Amino acid sequence: MAKYTIMLNCSAGMSTSLLVTKMQAAAKEKGIEADIFATAANEARNELDSKTIDCVLLGPQVRYMEGDFKNMLEGRKNSLGNPIPLAVIDMQAYGMMDGKKVLDQALSLIED
Repeated sequence: MAKYTIMLNCSAGMSTSLLVTKMQAAAKEKGIEADIFATAANEARNELDSKTIDCVLLGPQVRYMEGDFKNMLEGRKNSLGNPIPLAVIDMQAYGMMDGKKVLDQALSLIED
């Protein structure tokens, strides 16, 4: 299976760090090789310029930036050669810090 790079974004990159840890554990449990990391929304462009990102997830608190991210991702491709998918993390999964559910959300976007 391919290695996926999943970028989570929030206001400062801190509130999603626990979720990243839980997603990494869920990936390991599933036998999926994944580079999952969190960054502040204002650092997203730098990350996109320096890495091949397979999926971008936004924390519910930065949902209002979805349009900005769509513009930022325009014309960019993931490791599969497809447009990079973008979604807001399910609010309930985010609140519960459900790494498995958020990982499944990301994988379904990548593999869709």
